[in-house]
Amino acid sequence: PELPEVEVVRRGLARWLIGARIGAVDVLHPRPVRRHEPGPADFAARLCGATVLDAVRRGKFLWLPLDSGEALLAHLGMSGQLLLTGDETPDERHLRVRIEVVGAGPAVGGPKTAISQLRFVDQRMFGGLAVAPLVSTPDGLPAGIGGSWQPSAPELPPAVAHIARDPLDPHLDEAALVHRLRGRRTGIKRALLDQTLLSGVGNIYADEALWRARLHYARTTSGLTRPAATRLLAAVREVMGEALVAGGTSFDSLYVNVNGESGYFDRSLAVYGQGGRPCPRCGTPIRRDAFMNRSSFSCPRCQPRPRDAHS
Repeated sequence: PELPEVEVVRRGLARWLIGARIGAVDVLHPRPVRRHEPGPADFAARLCGATVLDAVRRGKFLWLPLDSGEALLAHLGMSGQLLLTGDETPDERHLRVRIEVVGAGPAVGGPKTAISQLRFVDQRMFGGLAVAPLVSTPDGLPAGIGGSWQPSAPELPPAVAHIARDPLDPHLDEAALVHRLRGRRTGIKRALLDQTLLSGVGNIYADEALWRARLHYARTTSGLTRPAATRLLAAVREVMGEALVAGGTSFDSLYVNVNGESGYFDRSLAVYGQGGRPCPRCGTPIRRDAFMNRSSFSCPRCQPRPRDAHS
């Protein structure tokens, strides 16, 4: 999951869980709570009885601030899912943590069954949960967007402190970001994937944004003009905004929102995963290149490899 997918999940949690009280917590496998150093029993004890105050996100991290002064921190990894279910819902095959919730709602227009559980399901178990303290943000600004779309308290978990603000964050300093981006000596796509520079951007949306901005992924950041850098950031926001409306991108059943539904932005992808197919803009076959043990997709005509390309 990238930023749009995590934001879709955050919105679902905000809609249903703000004001709910946490009941019993059942850790079915220890690996997903490995980042909670005191262990599964302490993880469960710290959550039990707490009330959810908000649902906040920075980049691909999201957390639920609690009235205890701590937060339930989650990272979905590659296959993590946070699902809101009822007691009668059968256990998922890869259910790892079950958290009872009391007072979730409102029920009108929502799931067909009353919400009584928050479940963490993770097939590959690269994701995880932890209970973490909340500390002031380095810049003193709000950490993210709350359930009512008002700025949340200026606090975040320590594990997130090194993560930069993301393209959809209203407090992102674009001028400072452009300055930092142009000061790097690396390829543009490598910079976009650097979560300490700009968070939430992954392989899919980097390729899509670069195509929209007509920039080759290996072009050096130091060679970017300010207008080109600004155009790229606008493209990142544009593609992520459209993905958000579509509920994110789902290639299989591993990414779903809190109601178990898949996103459908994959139907709108211009270049990612489209190797050999015609470019929607010029008709040239899309090129697939090896990139950082993954793949990068681009149009040879719309995004020619520049002389200053950085491998």
